[in-house]
Amino acid sequence: MSYPQHSTDMGTHPELTEMRERLEHAASSGRGIALEGLIVLSGLYAAISPWVVHFFPQSDITVNNLLVGITIGLIGLGTALAPERMFRMGWALAPLGVWLIISPWVVTAAHTARAGIIWNNVCLGAVVTLLGLAAMGLTVGVSRHPRD
Repeated sequence: MSYPQHSTDMGTHPELTEMRERLEHAASSGRGIALEGLIVLSGLYAAISPWVVHFFPQSDITVNNLLVGITIGLIGLGTALAPERMFRMGWALAPLGVWLIISPWVVTAAHTARAGIIWNNVCLGAVVTLLGLAAMGLTVGVSRHPRD
């Protein structure tokens, strides 16, 4: 007696394939492309902002912004190169944005960040958080709405 064999590979599941196609379609839309570009630019600015705003002598916040900026930029680059895999990582931008907002008080020695550093990180963090929410909205809309 032989039993039918079922594949346990989720990669071949028809709904997963359809969802990937919808996500690829959403990522290649004008909104998706604009979002990718804004994420990359936000990451680039976060990485170079210590030198633009002159964080010196605050080396802790300089390293923080450099590392967070590189992370944001890599997420943006990943969404541009492999949107079907990386757009679901857009949620990670929201906590990174919140971290940018609070980091001047958490990271700096004796919690003494200058006003320019605080304004830079609060504005930048708000933008990154909004981009993360927009990326989540793009992926939620893809997973809930059937293909046109």
